[in-house]
Amino acid sequence: MSLIQLQDLTIGYRGQIIAEKLNLSFQPQEVTCLLGANGCGKTTLLKTILGILPKIAGEILINQKPQQKWQRNELSKYLGYVPQAHNHVFPFTVEAVVLMGRTAHLNWYSSPKTEDKAIAYECIQQLGIEHLTYKPYTQLSGGQQQLVLIARALAQNPSFLIMDEPTASLDFGNQMRVLEQIEKLKAQGLSILMTTHQPEHAMQIADRIILLDHGNIIADGSAKACLTLKNLAQIYALDESIIAKNLPFIV
Repeated sequence: MSLIQLQDLTIGYRGQIIAEKLNLSFQPQEVTCLLGANGCGKTTLLKTILGILPKIAGEILINQKPQQKWQRNELSKYLGYVPQAHNHVFPFTVEAVVLMGRTAHLNWYSSPKTEDKAIAYECIQQLGIEHLTYKPYTQLSGGQQQLVLIARALAQNPSFLIMDEPTASLDFGNQMRVLEQIEKLKAQGLSILMTTHQPEHAMQIADRIILLDHGNIIADGSAKACLTLKNLAQIYALDESIIAKNLPFIV
């Protein structure tokens, strides 16, 4: 049974179509990496699935139910979202940021209960950042912030996790820490759809890879089948020799 299914989906924003006639389905316990150049539609697709952007045409089925029939808070329970790390305007503590993930489980007039705080702390522990619990989020490194955002998404207790370039702008060490956590989530059975610009990261953690080029799906399958010199040269508008020089493991 597909957790998410896209049927002839057309996406875009401000009246501009980015991609048309997308037909994809995402299965349980599957990590899918979406690769493509800036502007190809990766983030637009994620935000459309999440309901942040309206679809232009077609259908999105989430757990066999049309997206438009989901209540906003129910959809937030089912889909977890990890955006790229960013600075909050207010210096919330790590505990407060992770607790925000429990919002979908509360009434609008309710405050987090002891149970919600316990769940938030469990997620903080799961990511190995309990030493940061009472530190301001704004004072953390980019890698630490990204782990906090993952913990916040896990506090939603989602069935499906969507991640937008989770290793962007991180140094090598923090990239490896984030990838390690993604692999642990995969091992726990969580389904993940993530965007990345790093083919080597996709090779490391993905069960499935989708390549987008100007709104078109040019490859969908295993890393070996999709991550070829020809395909990467096409999506990034580079000569194959440049790809081969910088990514010698790609053939």
